[in-house]
Amino acid sequence: MKTTHQFFIGDARKNNKIPSESVDLVVTSPPYPMIQMWDEVFAGQAPKIQQALKKQDGLLAFELMNQLLDRVWDEVYRVLKSGGFACINIGDAVRTMNDHFMLYTNHSRILNYMLKKGFTPLPAVIWRKQTNAPNKFMGSGMLPAGAYVTLEHEYILILRKGGKRLFQTEEDKLHRQKSAFFWEERNQWFSDVWMDLKGTVQKLNEKDVRKRSAAFPFELPYRLICMYSTHGDMVFDPFLGMGTTMLAAMATGRNSIGVELEKNFCDPLLSRMKTAVEVSNSRISNRLESHIDFIAQRIKSGKPIKHINTHYGFPVITAQEQNLMIHNLSSICQTGDCSFEVTYSDQPQDEFCHIWQGDKMINDKPSQKKKPENSIRKPVQLELL
Repeated sequence: MKTTHQFFIGDARKNNKIPSESVDLVVTSPPYPMIQMWDEVFAGQAPKIQQALKKQDGLLAFELMNQLLDRVWDEVYRVLKSGGFACINIGDAVRTMNDHFMLYTNHSRILNYMLKKGFTPLPAVIWRKQTNAPNKFMGSGMLPAGAYVTLEHEYILILRKGGKRLFQTEEDKLHRQKSAFFWEERNQWFSDVWMDLKGTVQKLNEKDVRKRSAAFPFELPYRLICMYSTHGDMVFDPFLGMGTTMLAAMATGRNSIGVELEKNFCDPLLSRMKTAVEVSNSRISNRLESHIDFIAQRIKSGKPIKHINTHYGFPVITAQEQNLMIHNLSSICQTGDCSFEVTYSDQPQDEFCHIWQGDKMINDKPSQKKKPENSIRKPVQLELL
């Protein structure tokens, strides 16, 4: 299996390099309106924003910034296929303008515009971006009626273009089956509140590149891509930044394309590709080990196991997981200035293919050594005894 990945330096509002209805999934996180670190980026594209900020007119600046983002959402709608999803990570902002402190609700402003475009809104995810900073509490300290609660969460808006996606051909159905996730992952990922993600800070040393807090951990796009696309799908990020969405697409066996406004992100993005194979395969091993630990605990507690995965031979909870396979990355080859090709292994990872028998099924974590060549899995009927 192979996937291709490409990014362009340019303005996502004026993108004519991506054909209409060619993208299966959009995963992105735009600059947040009314967060001060983004003022220069927004004002550089619309002088009226700078004027509004100078006059301390917060509501006008908020609306003008979001109007710039609206043009990107127009492009997202254009390139998405019918049945495709858009997942937008966005945080609200708090700010004092003219001595007036208030919340600027970016998530609701974007959601309202997407509704007007024709998107179908689906239940969103709230993820906790906790901080231990001593100044996170705002207002009058311990005195009532003048303090404000912390703002330590962000939203992932989930939107669909058109009706449900159909998988009509046998090939499409097979891709969908192999792209399944584990039952216990479903229970965690499809919860509306994620408490286990932590924001990340990316400090870029290049003098012409802004220092910024990305707050976009690898796990976030990794989960969303697993949840809303299948192997071989095309993933698009119109605010590519350091390329985290592209790396997550590589790790999940999807194709990807991205656009980034700032050309100085190009070199840092390219340098991240050097560790992409290692990072991706580490996350894949973690998924498989976590599943084995989960099954071990389930067996220990006496709960039933009814199904066996056909590729790995380990137990799974549902029949939908029987054909699940997570492909390791074999190599990444740079095919152009801003393009890559990823090659994947077509075989399941040896260290996770075991002989499961009796009450000793997976009581130990898998060894990192390859299984002996003469090791043969017992038939499913014996494995379940």
